[in-house]
Amino acid sequence: MIVLDGAMGTELERRGVNTKLPLWSAVALDAAPDVVERIHSEYLAAGAQVITTNTFRTNLRALRKAGMAHRARELTQRAVALARRALQDHPGSDKAMVAGSIAPVEDCYSPELVPGDADLLEEHAVLAGYLADAGVDLLLIETQNTIREAVAAMRAARATDKPVWISFTLNDKNQLLSGESLEDAVRAVLPWQPQAVLVNCVPVPQVASAISRLRAIVPADIPIGAYANAGRVDESGQWTMEGGVSPIEYADAAREWRALGATIIGGCCGTTPAHIEALARQLNDGQRG
Repeated sequence: MIVLDGAMGTELERRGVNTKLPLWSAVALDAAPDVVERIHSEYLAAGAQVITTNTFRTNLRALRKAGMAHRARELTQRAVALARRALQDHPGSDKAMVAGSIAPVEDCYSPELVPGDADLLEEHAVLAGYLADAGVDLLLIETQNTIREAVAAMRAARATDKPVWISFTLNDKNQLLSGESLEDAVRAVLPWQPQAVLVNCVPVPQVASAISRLRAIVPADIPIGAYANAGRVDESGQWTMEGGVSPIEYADAAREWRALGATIIGGCCGTTPAHIEALARQLNDGQRG
């Protein structure tokens, strides 16, 4: 069992860091790098075995919108360095890994904005290369909402020498946000040999059915997993924990995910170090039992 970390963007917001668009969480790489490092450290202390770089929005397209495309390598390297520093400063984290986050180049909830194949391949190749050069242990292609971009990102990532995990986000019918089936998405990326296939950025109650569908299509020798949301977007577009999932409730749900075959579990938007601590305790107790 591998325990992933939890959210970065919503956790920065919870701590008072302004995460304005188009850079969202990447704003903190300039404005609050100490907070980014502290969040990584707290996830490690909570029991995370994989921490994810704050590179969800250091891709060329997002930085270009902010007039900062020339800083893509610099900011990506800084994000990896902050994660590495957290590992170095945390006792007992010698076996923990750093995953380089690769997100959709446009809005992760807007599949209609996905650009053409040539642009996708070029832009994902740039970020994957920067992450690999900066020394991540693996590449995590996450929150993928179309088959076309998932394949392009896999192609770009596999051109590096790093292991690659891929994760899809789903609508309430367990389809990609594009309306394409999860089964078709998995079949499309399997030729590129992902080392794990996951779902993320979905509500907790939906994860069990998504895991069951993953297990039915992903070969048994490839790990599957999930990291879910613990809240919702309110009417103003801000993340809120109102009506959300507590750390204990999240950990209890994860026990079912593990029983269904998930071996990589963490948290997405709204989750905190407290969620990961409860999750790690639950999963570790289950392994000992």
